Amino acid sequence: MEAYIYDTVRTPRGKGKKDGSLHGVTPLELSATTLRALRERNHLDTKLVDDVVLGCVSPVGEQGACIGRVATLAAGYDESVSGVQINRFCASGLEAVNMAAAQVMSGQCELTIGGGVESMSRVTMGSDGGAWPVDPRAAFKTYFTPQGVSADVIATQSGYSRQDVDAYAVESHRRACAAVKAGYFARSIVPVVDLNGLLICDRDETIRPQTTLESLSTLKASFVEMGEKFGFDAVIRQRYPAMERVNHVHHAGNSSGIVDGAAAVLIGNKAIGERTGMKPRARIRSFATIGSEPSIMLTGPSFAAERALKRAGMKASDIDLFELNEAFASVVMRFMEVMNVSHDKMNVNGGAIAMGHPLGATGAMILGILLDELERRDQSTGLATLCVGAGMGIATIIERV
Repeated sequence: MEAYIYDTVRTPRGKGKKDGSLHGVTPLELSATTLRALRERNHLDTKLVDDVVLGCVSPVGEQGACIGRVATLAAGYDESVSGVQINRFCASGLEAVNMAAAQVMSGQCELTIGGGVESMSRVTMGSDGGAWPVDPRAAFKTYFTPQGVSADVIATQSGYSRQDVDAYAVESHRRACAAVKAGYFARSIVPVVDLNGLLICDRDETIRPQTTLESLSTLKASFVEMGEKFGFDAVIRQRYPAMERVNHVHHAGNSSGIVDGAAAVLIGNKAIGERTGMKPRARIRSFATIGSEPSIMLTGPSFAAERALKRAGMKASDIDLFELNEAFASVVMRFMEVMNVSHDKMNVNGGAIAMGHPLGATGAMILGILLDELERRDQSTGLATLCVGAGMGIATIIERV
């Protein structure tokens, strides 16, 4: 059975600090905002929704206690609608969509919602803890290295200079700024309002149109101390002894920003659309996850994309547009190089370097951005992918109908 995307929505991405517009909005309300939008935009009888799957990377505090279920209640959905929270690190939002789609594909559900949420200004990244960095049985065996150092290792191995990664970042901001001015995100962004209906935020807050190579050149590399003083350069060189030194090139300006946000994708089979009068916008051709080398951690997107393409009987050249989360500039640059994907097909409206990366929501966000842009260009196929902590990758291929 096939799974179709009927609609996608997202909140704006608010700066993930106390002075960000969305800091005063709970993650529960961010999630509920997207669920209400799906209901209202599609005149949806929520009794028809079988399950809601929400990704969240730090599911503690305000984001804990199965926020997937509680969000359905806060959004006013029928009490029969179940919900679940899942965590595949940065891929959580896309994994939630894939899991929701799998329920439809298996025939166990007719209508589901996949999405995600992260309020990084209210629930600090890493606040959920975890054994991998601190338990020697895992850390030593896998040569645990923080992601920023890993991104610098990719740049070192691939020969990307500081100017190369900065140039990529400048282009991300330029494209995002142009997309906002042209209204390309307007279809799917749901404004966040307060209890009185007054506007809190209706735009992505971290896009900087004034970003230039010159302005980025003034920023210090962020992971030098972590690599040199705290010893992670030495750890990664044990894993890659042929590498003489790590060239630290990443900083806040060419890495993904910390932001708040939520997203949701409405997924169903063909029959539910015919009964309700909803028109499908795309079908999910295939999806895949994969494990990759855990110390370098961030090379998984290409391997996951290859697996998803194989399952769909496609080649990379068959894909019209790609979206890859801009966790770090080198991650996207490596993908384009090894997959032979030109930059004019990749993140054509900018990415997380400009707009930020609300961890649990990003995967669902970029899938929606991909679909909107395919429709705007009247193109057919798109692939969304993310690098994932602990050395994983995820990819989803969609095709317009």
